[in-house]
Amino acid sequence: MEKIIKEGKSIEAALSALMEENNLSKEEFLYTSSVKKGKLFQGTIYEVTAYLKTDINNEIKEFLRKTVENMGLEVTMELTNKDDRVTIRMFSNKDYILIGKEGATLKALETLAKQYIQNTTGIYYKFNLDVSNYKEKNIKRLEWLAKKTAKEVASTNVPVALDNMTSYERRIIHSALTDFKGIKTESEGEEPNRHIVIKPL
Repeated sequence: MEKIIKEGKSIEAALSALMEENNLSKEEFLYTSSVKKGKLFQGTIYEVTAYLKTDINNEIKEFLRKTVENMGLEVTMELTNKDDRVTIRMFSNKDYILIGKEGATLKALETLAKQYIQNTTGIYYKFNLDVSNYKEKNIKRLEWLAKKTAKEVASTNVPVALDNMTSYERRIIHSALTDFKGIKTESEGEEPNRHIVIKPL
């Protein structure tokens, strides 16, 4: 993966020079910065190391392809970018293996890829990994569950505790019920037994 290195008297100066010389906008790359001791009378020099987002995305896809092939599976991928959030979808002849029990294998593959990019670039890169539309279907299922339970709580005035969920799943529930009248949502318990309780107002 190609990296672009530029020095300047400040991080901003180095970034400006880097963007001008490579005809880049700030949205097209990610960077890390470091301080270098300048020569005598030269002052402090700042160095930025930039990576194009397209290169990072290609690196992730290649890493995942090799990992999945080592599992004995063939895989194709598509990349979408919505609201500056990258989603990489994998499609294989055995999606259920890539998903794993309750999405455990999928989550592990996403964590591995994020760690690989961080080790390679020093940057924590946020992206979403999915197999076919597993996560999308799961989000719709959680939103349906949230609204169904909220209606029940609003009509009976009895709080309901949902099953233990990951922080990502709890966010989906909270978000789905933000504007729901007559109830409130609270997370309770300690990880990994943290769950949401839907309560009447």
